[in-house]
Amino acid sequence: MVPLKLAIVGSGPAGFYTASRLLEKVPNAVVDMYEALPVPFGLSRFGVAPDHPEVKNCQDKFVQVAEAPHFRFVGNVCIGRDLTLKSLKDNYNSVVFAYGSSQDRLLNVPGEELPGVFSAREFVGWYNGVPELRALNPPLQDAEDVVIVGNGNVALDVARILLADPTRLKSTDIGEHAYDVLRKSKVKNVRIVGRRGLLQSAFTNKEIRELINEPGTMMKPLADVYINHYKPFVPFLERPIKRLVQIVEKARTNSNDQIAKANQGQGSLPSKQWSLEYLLSPQRFYASSSNPNILSSTLFEVNTLLQKDIKSPSVCRGTGETKSFKTELAFRSIGYKSLPLPGSAELGIPFDEQSGRIPNELGRIAGVPGFYVSGWVKNGPTGVIAKTMWDAFEVAETVLEDLYSHKLDTSSKPGYEGVLPEIKSQPVSWTDWLKIDQEETSRGAAQGKPRAKFTSVNDMLSVL
Repeated sequence: MVPLKLAIVGSGPAGFYTASRLLEKVPNAVVDMYEALPVPFGLSRFGVAPDHPEVKNCQDKFVQVAEAPHFRFVGNVCIGRDLTLKSLKDNYNSVVFAYGSSQDRLLNVPGEELPGVFSAREFVGWYNGVPELRALNPPLQDAEDVVIVGNGNVALDVARILLADPTRLKSTDIGEHAYDVLRKSKVKNVRIVGRRGLLQSAFTNKEIRELINEPGTMMKPLADVYINHYKPFVPFLERPIKRLVQIVEKARTNSNDQIAKANQGQGSLPSKQWSLEYLLSPQRFYASSSNPNILSSTLFEVNTLLQKDIKSPSVCRGTGETKSFKTELAFRSIGYKSLPLPGSAELGIPFDEQSGRIPNELGRIAGVPGFYVSGWVKNGPTGVIAKTMWDAFEVAETVLEDLYSHKLDTSSKPGYEGVLPEIKSQPVSWTDWLKIDQEETSRGAAQGKPRAKFTSVNDMLSVL
C-alpha cells in the first residue's frame, strides 16, 4: 500500500492529538505538521497561564508523537504566506486544519479602540512570550482600577496574573519582559463583568476557587442584587452549578468576616481586591483627560434576566438604566474566532464569518474531498485540552473512515519533498526545535525557572 501523506496545519493540541491517532491507526502514514512559528505546541505554550505548569504536561505526549518515525515538524512556515494552500493540496492526500483561533470577538462599543482597552487574548500572549505581542506592554504602572469584560477562564487568568504577587511568578516561565512590567504594576482593584447572572458564568469552579484563594487578595462580597437573581433556583440546580454557588457564598461570608474584623481594628484588608459583577453590558469606554494611555471610566447598561424556571432559557434584556465604574484599563474577554487561510476560497473551502469557523461534519469539510478540520477552527474556541483531545480523535476517525471507504485519493503523492522548493522561509525541523528548547531551558535554569522563552523569531532562529 502506498504511504498516505497527510499535512496538518497547526502544532497545538488539536494538531498533535489528530496526528497521534492517525499514526496509531495507520502505521505507514506520513504526517507532516506545519507551524507558522519556529516553536511547537500552540496554546499549550502560549495560552496556558505560567502558574499552571501542570496543564502543559500534555506536551510530553506531543514529544512522543514528534519522535515517531513517520512524523515531520515543519516550523517557521506560515501557510498562505511562506507556502500556498494549493501546494499542500497538490502534494498531499489529505490536509487537516488545526490552526486555532487568532482573532478577538469585539464588543463594538464606542471607545473600544482607545489605547487603554486591551484584548485578553493578546495580554495572555504577551506574558507568555508570543513574538508578535512582545511590544504590547500595557501601562500597568499607571492603573489601579481594571475592568475585565467577560467571565470565562481566560478572564480569570488575566485577573489572577494582574493581582498576583509578581515574586510568585518569577520562578515560572513567564516572559521576562512581562515580569518587569508586572513588577511595577499599581493594579489594586479588578472587576470581572458578565452580561448575565452568576449561574450563567463561563468560568469553571476550579478557576474561581483558585482566584478566591490567591494570596494577598480578597474577593469583594457578591452584591445582594446578584444573589437575589439566582436564589429562587438554587434548590433545583445541578451539582456543579450548586457547587459554584457554595464556593462564591463561602467566599462572601469570609470576606464579610474580614471586613467586620478590620472595622473593629482587628487587622487590615488586603490592598488588592476583586469582584464579580453581573447583569451589565458595556456601552462606552471613556478616555482619561490627563493620560492618553489609560481610561477614566466604563459605562454599562444594567440588564435584567428573565427566566420562568430552571429548565427555561434565560433571556437577558437591557433596562435602560446605566452604571459607571472607574476604569484605567479594560480587557475584552468575550471569545475568539478563527480566520480563513489565504487561498481557501480559491479551493472552495467554506468559512462562516459569523461563527468564525469552518463548517464541517464530524471534521469533514463538505464539498472539498481530503480536507478536514480539528480543534477551535472546527468547533469555535471552547473547551479545555482534554475536550480538544477527544474531538481530535473523532476527526482522525473521520479521516480513517474516508480512507477505508475509498473516499480519499490514495495515489502516490510527493508530500514534503514536493513542497520544499516552494517554501519561502527557513523551515525549522524537530531537531532544530530541540536546539531552541535546550537553549531556553538552559537560560531558564540560570534564572531559577523552567525555561526562559525567546520572544522574537530572529532570536529563535539565531540558535540554529
